Amino acid sequence: MSQRYQAAILTASYNGLQVPNAPTIGTATAGAGSASVTFTAPSNVGGSAITSYTVISSPGSILGTGSSSPITVSGLTNGTAYTFTVVATNAYGSGPASAASNSVTPVANYIEAVFSTYLYTGNGSTQTITNGIDLSGKGGMVWAKNRTSIQSHEIADTVRGYDKSLRPNATIAEFLGDFGGFTSTGFSLIYANSGNTNESGKNYTSWTFREQAKFFDVVTWSGNNTYGRTISHNLGSVPGCIIIKCTSVGATNWCVYHRGLTTPTDQGLYLNATDAAGDVAFWAYTAPTSTVFSLSASDQVNATGSTYVAYLFAHNAGGFGESSTDNVISCGSTSVTAGGDATVTLGYEPQWVLLKRTDAAGGWAIFDNMRGWAFTGTALLNPNSTSAESNYGATPVGNPTATGFTLQNFTSASGSTYIYVAIRRGPMAVPTVGTSVFNPVYGQSGAPAFRSANFNAGIDTAFYFYPAGYNDGTNAYPNLQNRLIGLNQLQTPNTRTELSLNYNKWDYMNGVTNLTSLDTSFGSWMFKRASGFHDVVCYTGTGATPQNITHNLGVAPELIIVKVRNEVDWSWIVYSGNAGQYLLLDTVDPVTSNANVWNNTAPTSSVFSVGNAGNSNLSGKNLVAYLFATAAGVSKVGSYTGTGALQTIACGFTTGARFILIKRTDSTGDWYVWDSARGITAGNDPYLTLNTYNAEVTGTNYVDTTAAGFQVTAAAPAGLNAVGGTYIFLAIA
Repeated sequence: MSQRYQAAILTASYNGLQVPNAPTIGTATAGAGSASVTFTAPSNVGGSAITSYTVISSPGSILGTGSSSPITVSGLTNGTAYTFTVVATNAYGSGPASAASNSVTPVANYIEAVFSTYLYTGNGSTQTITNGIDLSGKGGMVWAKNRTSIQSHEIADTVRGYDKSLRPNATIAEFLGDFGGFTSTGFSLIYANSGNTNESGKNYTSWTFREQAKFFDVVTWSGNNTYGRTISHNLGSVPGCIIIKCTSVGATNWCVYHRGLTTPTDQGLYLNATDAAGDVAFWAYTAPTSTVFSLSASDQVNATGSTYVAYLFAHNAGGFGESSTDNVISCGSTSVTAGGDATVTLGYEPQWVLLKRTDAAGGWAIFDNMRGWAFTGTALLNPNSTSAESNYGATPVGNPTATGFTLQNFTSASGSTYIYVAIRRGPMAVPTVGTSVFNPVYGQSGAPAFRSANFNAGIDTAFYFYPAGYNDGTNAYPNLQNRLIGLNQLQTPNTRTELSLNYNKWDYMNGVTNLTSLDTSFGSWMFKRASGFHDVVCYTGTGATPQNITHNLGVAPELIIVKVRNEVDWSWIVYSGNAGQYLLLDTVDPVTSNANVWNNTAPTSSVFSVGNAGNSNLSGKNLVAYLFATAAGVSKVGSYTGTGALQTIACGFTTGARFILIKRTDSTGDWYVWDSARGITAGNDPYLTLNTYNAEVTGTNYVDTTAAGFQVTAAAPAGLNAVGGTYIFLAIA
């Protein structure tokens, strides 16, 4: 029987005066893919006690049931408006429906709204950190650490108050700390020249966790020395990790429950120490549930008169993304090989990982992709230590992948076990404004030299260009780099291997490169990875057919650019909509038919396929892929046929194109690029070509912008607008 049919019966099957009267409707509150509906029981319950209530959505007749108010209705479509009625049921049947509730529209949860790694420089005074996380309205916790110097970590949360800090690397009680308050977009710092959080000229990281069901929660209590005591929480799922600290008494450890331990209900770890997992009675030998966790009478977690705080982390609980089923946090375990290597599969690419060896002593470690977690090196901080940031470049300790992360060179003991807490990379939401994910800029004084006020959460991909043109046999422009390959770059006009440059620093919120002397002689096209717009994947070739490469674009890519990173003489290979053909980014060549490059298989919303061609799947070699798609109003990947006359290319924009890439496919032609930083104006549209080292060409009038996209003019050469010629393009608003 369908839910719709059941709902019809519920609203029509009441039995005279024996059934309950209609409940009084209260308020509906939207969630992610759900809504919570309050109501008041009817004064007349009919001939017997009410046994249940049913909430019915309109539209959809989707049901939620329960024994009391409120009741949550799940399975709703995000972005759709709903009202709700409530029916009471007793032994005689179901009564009449209540009046309809107010209208609500469920909205998806995204990781970028609940977690942030934000990097900043101390100023020795007050400063406000704007990371987009609503702490004052939603609640949560901030964890800060000096990256430059030996200083303690510092944590504050909204439940205890901004002025009560704790140190994860120490056993001391809470103290008057250095946070100045929580805001709807982040937090503030007030104490001048504090080494922990705001010393002038020092570099800092902050990790912000917002309270949100199926992600993170903060709970406090006063101890009562009762074994088996339960503490309620609002995580809305079974915790995967719980970290507890006594806030009122010093010389107490940070006690850690983790589901990945061998026997988690009778084992524990200390966040402030390097000890292996040991037998403890903290959890009263009872597994946590989706509503409570249990405590023993230990002074560490439940001494009479002492106060405590717990930070709870969910595990694979769903609740995020457009479908409200995506996981954003995972708490698991892994074992390493004899070489200290491991591959962890999460089902998503992480941005942050907390890691600890459990079978023997070993420090805790935190990786995140903002400070540097790349195939070419990793920056580590240790929660149990005051140490400054450690950088592992020559001997990488692991990297994120499209489906999880790897560990490398961690220990020589085969079978050594580690537990982790991993958080998904964002943003998950499809962008709606072009400036949030793409900006063309010229070089500026100060670091980062390439920066834009439109970015506040880091960038992921950058083309560097030099309008005067340059190639000395080693360095060359244009070149392309991304956060995953760190310091390395590849040059688009040639087939050279990656070049490592120490100035390719990504640990900035608004740009890239630590050079401070660049001027308008240099420029960059800067991209943010985002669902439905742009993604980057690094992978290792197998030489076998097929190899399916997982990506996180969320839609089928329409343009894919791939390069072998560590072997010379392999051209850039390009997919442009036909899996039986390819283009070469570093040449003027027309499209070539070949079923092996893309395995003659169209990409999907989760994978693209490569065959046994070296350009896309060279055995044992490292490759990088840049993926692009059409995001409504933001980007357009498309094609057109030349007319030799002025023609308008509609992209669905409202403010015109700020970036245009065009390549002829049926005959030879350059890879032309225009951008708004250098100017796209009638009568003078300077362009660069990705396949050459040439200086930009000025004084031409080949393209113009229109509100809906761009125009190709009658003056354009055959490489852009030959009668009957075919062309592909990427345009960004």
